[in-house]
Amino acid sequence: MGEAEALAHAILEVKERIIRCTTCNNMTDVDPCAICSDPRRDPSVICVVEEAFNIPTIEQTRDFKGMYHVLLGALSPLKGIGPQDIDVAGLVKRLSPGGVHEVIVATNPNVEGEATASYIAQQIHPLGIRITRLAFGLPVGGDLEYADQVTMSKALEGRREI
Repeated sequence: MGEAEALAHAILEVKERIIRCTTCNNMTDVDPCAICSDPRRDPSVICVVEEAFNIPTIEQTRDFKGMYHVLLGALSPLKGIGPQDIDVAGLVKRLSPGGVHEVIVATNPNVEGEATASYIAQQIHPLGIRITRLAFGLPVGGDLEYADQVTMSKALEGRREI
């Protein structure tokens, strides 16, 4: 019984200590989070993700040195999730003061992620800020014969010079 109580206490402690960063919505125990308060990060580039658990995947590359914005979901009319249910307004608010030169949309490559990316682009285009989308295509080590039609189409669309 002692182990179960210790586990329950640990879960409650985490629940009490973990908050959302007031700048980017990332999960953190300090506000602003470690990424938002890191002076080595480039504040002129913001990478938009659907959920906080998407950030470590991008961070593992060690290639991205900008900031993040967590939407807290994706648009899904079938599930009743509209623009008011995700934090695009918070993103636009971060862009208003200026200083941001690029927004990288890193939503999932599915119907909801594409709808969300389109909506974000509609909201940001009038601000004159560069908007990019993560490339889609074939995974390294994958075989062409296993690629679906959409993946192959996106791979052809995103091809580049070598």
